[in-house]
Amino acid sequence: MALGSYRRLLAIPGVRTLLLVGLLARVPSTAMGMALTLHVAVSMGLDFVPAGVITAASTIGNAIGSPLSGRMVDRYGLRPVLIVTTAAQAVFWSCAWALPYWTLVVAALFAGLLSLPVFSVTRQCLAALVPVDQRRTGFALDSMLVEVSYMVGPALAGAGIVTLGSGVTMITIGAGLTVAGIGLILLNPPIRSAEELEEPQRGVPRRQWLTPAFVALLGTTAAATFVLTASELSLVATMEHAGQTAWVGIAVAVWCLYSLIGGFVYGGLSRGLSPLVLIGAMGVLTIPVGLVGGGWQWVVLALLPAGLLCAPALSSTVDVLTRWVPSAARGEAMGLHGTALLIGGAVSAPIAGAVIDSGGPSWAFTVAGLIGAAIVLAALPFWRSRPAPVPDVPAPAAANRVVGEEAGVAASE
Repeated sequence: MALGSYRRLLAIPGVRTLLLVGLLARVPSTAMGMALTLHVAVSMGLDFVPAGVITAASTIGNAIGSPLSGRMVDRYGLRPVLIVTTAAQAVFWSCAWALPYWTLVVAALFAGLLSLPVFSVTRQCLAALVPVDQRRTGFALDSMLVEVSYMVGPALAGAGIVTLGSGVTMITIGAGLTVAGIGLILLNPPIRSAEELEEPQRGVPRRQWLTPAFVALLGTTAAATFVLTASELSLVATMEHAGQTAWVGIAVAVWCLYSLIGGFVYGGLSRGLSPLVLIGAMGVLTIPVGLVGGGWQWVVLALLPAGLLCAPALSSTVDVLTRWVPSAARGEAMGLHGTALLIGGAVSAPIAGAVIDSGGPSWAFTVAGLIGAAIVLAALPFWRSRPAPVPDVPAPAAANRVVGEEAGVAASE
């Protein structure tokens, strides 16, 4: 059943190419944070506190810039935004390795503002290519590919900084981002389907889609990354306390594998689940992880139930977003979704760190799960006022027909 769903998805014209380009483009994107951190902490000889400051500057810029770039995509199309952001990344990463610290902090902030929107653009274009009844499978596969990119990108950045140095590594990241941007510019995937382009193109007031229910969706999205970030930090701290830091990479890879398995199964189901159910369950299942004794291997095993829900939970939030938000505002909504992901992780790190320092990593698992479940409960009353779903297109043949931004360029493999 699952394989059949994925075969039908990948048979849609343009989907395989978009997912492949999106995967390759995300690898340098996921390497950026690790590269900046190690450049400041190791190559520049500064502490991890200054490294955290520069990572925070980049994250703040990205959180602000993500919905802005999405709004520009909605208004002016994909290519102009990609041209500007690709050029900005090429300039920053070509010279970042040579900048003094405080200049680098300011430059990282502006580079974050003009970050290449590969995550949100891939999802926005996937929503245009794939009929509504197949989007759950599409977004599940996309979440699985995101996991793969996060398994590869930071590892390559870390190895590059240690073996090749900051200059070569950061220039290589810039080259990768430039190639990714050019690839997306040339591919120019559609941001709306043929049927959506046939509708009257007029501005959509924010009050039509930026409702309390949508804010609740963003809150639950942030809750998911809150739980995941805190769990990762707690896992690393558990292994550090056990003197087994050499196995951290393997442990995190196994945890990512749980997510890949869960995403694969979820994408092949005949029906999906609400993000509230998936994220709430992920939080609840994280609470008892810290109570497991007997070594870090058992902690990794205890993460299995919550880990299986990672990719399904994140993909379900994107699926719901595309059902609630009109296509004319989808880019900005995807940008806000990306900001929610960043906020959840950014808020989680210091809270989890404080709990780890004061009570140990076992308590951090419990606190992360409790906070995640509490956010979901707080979102429940607003969820009941959710907007009506965006209507589906009944004819699959028509739904599979896609066009470019000028309504005349067919997407091709």
